[in-house]
Amino acid sequence: MPEQGRLVAGRYRLAERVGRGGMGTVWRADDEVLGRRVALKRLHEQPHLSAYELGTRDERMRREARSAARIVHPNVIVVHDVVEDEGRPCVVMEYVPGHTLADLLREGRTIPPHEAARIGLAMVSALRAAHEAGVLHRDVKPGNVLLGAGDRVVLTDFGIATTAGSSTLTRTGEMVGSIGYMAPERVRGLTPGPASDLWALGATLYQAVEGRPPFRRATAMETAYAIATDPATPPTQAGPLGPLIESLLARDPEERPSAEEAEHSLRAALDTLQGRGELRDQPHSTRTRRRITTTAAALSATLAVGATLYATIPPQSDKPRTTASRPTATPSPVPKGYHLVQEKKLGIAFPIPNDWKARTRTAEQVTYADPTGLAGITIGTVTPAGPNPADHFADIEANTKLNYATYRRLRMQRTTFREQPAAIWEFTFQGRARPFRAIDLGYGREGGREYDIYLSAPEAEWDTHRPVFDHVRDGFRTD
Repeated sequence: MPEQGRLVAGRYRLAERVGRGGMGTVWRADDEVLGRRVALKRLHEQPHLSAYELGTRDERMRREARSAARIVHPNVIVVHDVVEDEGRPCVVMEYVPGHTLADLLREGRTIPPHEAARIGLAMVSALRAAHEAGVLHRDVKPGNVLLGAGDRVVLTDFGIATTAGSSTLTRTGEMVGSIGYMAPERVRGLTPGPASDLWALGATLYQAVEGRPPFRRATAMETAYAIATDPATPPTQAGPLGPLIESLLARDPEERPSAEEAEHSLRAALDTLQGRGELRDQPHSTRTRRRITTTAAALSATLAVGATLYATIPPQSDKPRTTASRPTATPSPVPKGYHLVQEKKLGIAFPIPNDWKARTRTAEQVTYADPTGLAGITIGTVTPAGPNPADHFADIEANTKLNYATYRRLRMQRTTFREQPAAIWEFTFQGRARPFRAIDLGYGREGGREYDIYLSAPEAEWDTHRPVFDHVRDGFRTD
């Protein structure tokens, strides 16, 4: 019997599989009683497990629901229900559209320090709430940090959490969790505490800015040994976050800052980054009507056709999967399978896949598309640039919301790119025959020229086409 469309517990209709791990699958489902969208986590059938192992697995899922339900906080996933399906427990949670921090950091990508500080603030706030409720998470890592719409950050997956007074679900010598984010005391088999979750927070922030976990080695055994015995290599790209990350990764739990102290340090670091101009809250800049209508018309055409050949404005690749965090102004070499194209009238050059062809050229932009014509990348220019591309991105989005009901924002944020003000915009929309996803990076200094790098592709093929955006961005050259 096909899983999609099946009714669970007489109430939850499975609509779309949105995640799958070794133990279970997460579905987007429709609550037919309350008429709302939910996420339903359902365990796999695993006949090879012993009765003890099955019982432990099922109890862990029930514990996840109980642990999360004890915490009422905007940065903690909301649990609605626990139901049985074919003898297996299912946890029904709020549905948070978006992606995980792990998705964003895939293949060694990084995010800017100010974005890491923003995400870290939400995480430590969630951990404070959990610890105050007597809950230890025990599996804090990028894969359990959801990045939703409106810049929302949600800590999820309390499947191996423990609560004050609860019994352990592990046997002697058994470690449960992700080894690269497991604090030294846990590796040594000692009893974890709130400081263990904060060590994992430090490991997560380290990876966010450095592109790798702090103690990653060739094998799990070597990683565990390094965590237990070696000092962490100080981060080099963390900026003002560096001292906090190093203190969170202290081997002795007593030397780590408390959650309250970590929150204070994160706020101070973010204030420093804001004062440095890397993250500025600016009012919408004034611009000509021609600029707004030109961009809006281009986006409207793209949405109407359902293609990916957008025109000239907005998102970047950072949060939902970012790498606009590479501050270097030196373009990357042309990757294998790509060739460098020069658009002399625009004063730019960039790598493009060998089988992608130019589709349209104007005085302000150029579009290349794949052989199907469904995936495409547009490079646009805007002169003069405003204080931050996020300003006109917001204008275009406002128009889009009014005219296209299928538009859904995944993220829009200010950042920096090559030491210039930048913005990232990522969204989805429904084409004539299929859903699409798009990402746009805009950057440039006020009064100069702004460059916009935009990729759109069918959502079902997003993982295939997303690297094109990364290569174009990293190899982008001006004049």
